[in-house]
Amino acid sequence: MSFAPAAPGHVPVLLKEAMEALDPREGGVYVDGTFGAGGYTRSLLDRGARVIGLDRDPSAIRVGEKLKTSSGGRLELVEARFGELDEVAKRFGLDAVDGVVLDIGVSSMQLDEAARGFSLRFDAPLDMRMGSSGRSAADILRDEDEATIADILFHFGEERASRRIARAIVADREAKPFTSTLELAGLIARVAPARRGELTHPATRAFQALRIAVNDELGELVSGLCAAERLLKPGGRLAVVTFHSLEDRIVKQFFGGRSGRGRAASRRLPGEPTEADPTFEVPRGQPIEPSDAEVRANPRSRSAKLRFGVRTSAPPRGRDEAIEALARLPARRGR
Repeated sequence: MSFAPAAPGHVPVLLKEAMEALDPREGGVYVDGTFGAGGYTRSLLDRGARVIGLDRDPSAIRVGEKLKTSSGGRLELVEARFGELDEVAKRFGLDAVDGVVLDIGVSSMQLDEAARGFSLRFDAPLDMRMGSSGRSAADILRDEDEATIADILFHFGEERASRRIARAIVADREAKPFTSTLELAGLIARVAPARRGELTHPATRAFQALRIAVNDELGELVSGLCAAERLLKPGGRLAVVTFHSLEDRIVKQFFGGRSGRGRAASRRLPGEPTEADPTFEVPRGQPIEPSDAEVRANPRSRSAKLRFGVRTSAPPRGRDEAIEALARLPARRGR
C-alpha cells in the first residue's frame, strides 16, 4: 500500500539514502523523531513498518492525522521533542526499536508558514519557535546584552559581523524593540551588507543563529542522539540528516566516539580505566550527500549530509562532555 503525501509539494531530503541506511523490515518498529510533513514516515509505512512519529510542532501533528488514519494502526503521532524519544517509546510499551531517523533543522512547512517568523521572504512576527512555548527571537533580542547576542550570532550562525550587528541591535532597540522579521533583516542589510558576489541575503546567518538559540537545536540534537543510543536494540540503526556544519560536527563526533574511532590499540598502564566498548558500528563512505539530480530537483538538499550507525550490544554510555560543549555557547567571564 502506498500512502498519499501528508503535505503536497514537500520533498524529503536524501529519502532513498536514508531508507537504505535504516534498512527497514516489514513489521519492524521505527521512530521518526522529526515527523515534519511525514516524508520518512510515509516511506517506512510503505515498507510495512510500524512508526512512532514525534514533532515538537503541534501543526505538524495536526497535518499528520490523515496519514495516521490511513495507516491501519501502524502510526502513532506524539507532540514531543526528539530528545525524549526513548521516553515516548516507553508510553507505547517499547523498550527497544529497530531504527531511528532524524532530519535536523527547520522544516519546509515551517519556512512556508509566514506567521512563524522563520523566513526572510515574509514580514512576520519575530518568533521562530518550533513549539508552542519558550522565548521567541524577539524576546532574546529585547532581553539579552550585546555580548550575548554577538555570541549567539557568531557561534550559532558563524556570522563574521556578529559584534557589529549586535551593537546596532542594542542601540536601535532603545527606540523600539525588534518585533518583525523584515525589521531585523533590514537592520542587518544596512550595517553588514552582502559582499560582492554573495547570493544569500546578509541576514541569513543571523536568522539561523537565532532559530538555533530559540529552540536549543544543538542541545536537542545531543539529547536525541543519546536517547536513540538508549532505545535502539542490537542491530538497530540510527540515521541522521543534517543541513549545516554545526549539526554535522556533533553527529560526526558522536558516531566517531561511539564507534571507537581513534582508540589506542596499545596495552593500558596499571590502574588506567578501560575504554567502554563501542555502542555503534559506522560503515565506511560517510557522510552521504545528495546527488546532482536531487540538488537540481530540490535546492534545499544542497547542504544536506547523512550519517548513520548500527547499534552494537554494548550498554549505552550517556552524555559526553566533549559533544555537549559543541552544543552550547562557550563560557564567557561574567555570563
